Amino acid sequence: FITEQAINESAAKIVPTNSIMVGTRVGVGKVAINSVPMSTSQDVISLLGIDESVWDKEFLCKFIIAKSGYLNSQARGATIKGIKIDTLASLELPEIPLHEQRIITNTINNIFDLIAMRKKQLIKLDELIKSRFIELFGDLMTNPHGFMVASLQQLIESGMITYHLDGNHGSDYPRSEEFTDEGVPYIGANCIAGGRIDFTLAKHLPPKRADKLRKGIAQNGDVLFAHNATVGPVVVLETNEPKIILSTSLTAYRCDRSQINPYYLRSYMESDGFVNQYSSEKKQTTRNQVPITAQKKYLFMVPPMPLQKQFAAFVEQSDKSKLAVQKSIEKLETLKKALMQKYFG
Repeated sequence: FITEQAINESAAKIVPTNSIMVGTRVGVGKVAINSVPMSTSQDVISLLGIDESVWDKEFLCKFIIAKSGYLNSQARGATIKGIKIDTLASLELPEIPLHEQRIITNTINNIFDLIAMRKKQLIKLDELIKSRFIELFGDLMTNPHGFMVASLQQLIESGMITYHLDGNHGSDYPRSEEFTDEGVPYIGANCIAGGRIDFTLAKHLPPKRADKLRKGIAQNGDVLFAHNATVGPVVVLETNEPKIILSTSLTAYRCDRSQINPYYLRSYMESDGFVNQYSSEKKQTTRNQVPITAQKKYLFMVPPMPLQKQFAAFVEQSDKSKLAVQKSIEKLETLKKALMQKYFG
């Protein structure tokens, strides 16, 4: 917030209500219409005095959103990249009648609304899984059902967890020039999207190079935990590939499936009982990571297998619903992109 005195004694200006604000640094190409009078930093350019008998403001916003890729490509700067006002001013608007602008705006808004609704559905499904987890198992701190609780180290020693390794470090870490367009998939935390591994984001190693690696080899059914840079996301690896190579940002947990169900383990590692343990660990260091050695101290709750299977069946059905919603979002995003291209070039 800024005081009236500061406005009067500085170069800051008041932007009237219902102006179009465009991000020109940091959030280049982001657009909003302000609902109250505002003052802005140098990161924002505001468009004032728009003739509403000629231009629909929401249409102009959609136009700028469609050009955000171009605007970002024009951003310059050593530390913080941004665009100058001339770059924004040089954009060529399609001159079409006002009523057509409103039709286009309504069409695109409908797509935006559908995408937002589908994303809310994904959130609700995730909340449903968490609610079912609490209903069946309670939480680690109170453990109301008296389930077995053991450290990861104890689970490894007992054989419940048969494999616990991250990717290759040091001289074994693949160099950038060794990656190819095809071969053995090489994945990192950045490949986790929508609760699963998005293999379109994966790199690849030639089979001969991949055969030289002796750790960080994941396979179908492993639980993958993002522990470095991006900390927290957990997925069950679903793949037909005989092996997947992990980067140093992922840890693989392989279960003895007669004792621990991977889908139960995934949900446990997303629960507050597990998240609180590594969050406490992160507070003690400036690095945004959870070392693999530290993970072995964490406690895990292991309910009876029949309950785990019951929960896993529920998760499987929920995941199918999530996948259907995700595919719907992808189709809508494709349609949105096509409409933006059609209307704005």
